[in-house]
Amino acid sequence: MAQYDLIIIGGGPAGMTAAIYGARADLSVLMLDKLAPGGNIINTNEIQNYPGVGFINGAELAIQMFEQTQKLGAAFDYRTVTEIREENGEKVVQCEEDGMVYTGKTVIIAAGTQSNRLHCAGEEHYTGSGISWCAICDGAAYRDKDVVVIGGGNSAVEESIYLAGMVKSLTIVTMFDLTADPIACGRLRAMENVTIYPYQEVLEFYGAEGLGGVRFRSKETGEERRVDCDGVFEYIGLHPVTDFCKGLGVCNEMGYLEVDQRMCTAVPGVFGAGDCVVKDLRQVITACADGAIAAQEAFHYLQKAR
Repeated sequence: MAQYDLIIIGGGPAGMTAAIYGARADLSVLMLDKLAPGGNIINTNEIQNYPGVGFINGAELAIQMFEQTQKLGAAFDYRTVTEIREENGEKVVQCEEDGMVYTGKTVIIAAGTQSNRLHCAGEEHYTGSGISWCAICDGAAYRDKDVVVIGGGNSAVEESIYLAGMVKSLTIVTMFDLTADPIACGRLRAMENVTIYPYQEVLEFYGAEGLGGVRFRSKETGEERRVDCDGVFEYIGLHPVTDFCKGLGVCNEMGYLEVDQRMCTAVPGVFGAGDCVVKDLRQVITACADGAIAAQEAFHYLQKAR
C-alpha cells in the first residue's frame, strides 16, 4: 500500500497546479487520473484568456503544466478512483484497476466535470459514430461536410468557431440564445457558413445506416425542423465527477464539493479544487488558483499535525 503526504485526484489545471505547489513544498505527491493529464482543456482549441500566454491550444497548455509537475518530482498514475475513506487517521484511496489502494495524509479532490447528455431518441445509438463531445478530437473528420452543434455557452461557441473554419456548413441548435462571451458570439454570428436556431428543443437524431440529421422543435412556436448533417457535437453543460467521494458527506445535492475559502471540505485533511467545487466561475485560471490554495492548505495541515 503506497503512502504519500498528498494524493491529488484529477489531472486537470487544478490538480496539476496543486501538484506543483505540493512538490515545491517538499511533499511527496501522487496525482491520479483515469485519462490523459489536462482535463477538459485538452479538448479546447484556443484558450484566449490565460494571463501571459495570449492564444494557446488547450492540449499544449496541458502538456506544459504536466511537464512542470514531472520536473518537480510529482508522481502520476492512470487510475480510476472508486472510493475515499478514512482509516486510522489517514485517507485511503481505492482504485478500480487491480484493486490498487493508496494512502495519503491529505487528499485534494480535483476530478473536474464531464459532459451532460440530452438523453433523447437516437443519442445513444449514434454516440461515437456521428455524435461527439470533442471538436478538437473529431472535427477533422468532418472537413467540408455539414455539422450541427448543440449548445450556446462558452464551449459551444468557441468550438463552433473552430469547426466553422473547416466544415461546409455549421448549424447551431440551442435551448436558449448564445450566452458566451459577446466578442466570441459576434465573431461566430459573422461567419457566412453558420446558421443559428435559438430556443429549440432537440427531439431526436435520425438516420438510416449512419447519422443523418437532427430533428428539433421551437420552444416559442412549436414549429419542427429537420437539419440533415454528417456529424453532431454536443455542448450542453457539465456535471461533477464526484461519485467516488459521496460517502464522505462533502457534496451538495448537485454533487459539487462544498468548500470554504481555503478549499477545505467538512472532512479535515480533505480539500477540493477546480470545476468540481461549488463556485461561480469555472475557468482555467480559477481552477489553478483553487489548486494552489488547496495545496498550501494541505501543507499547513500537515505542519500542524506534526
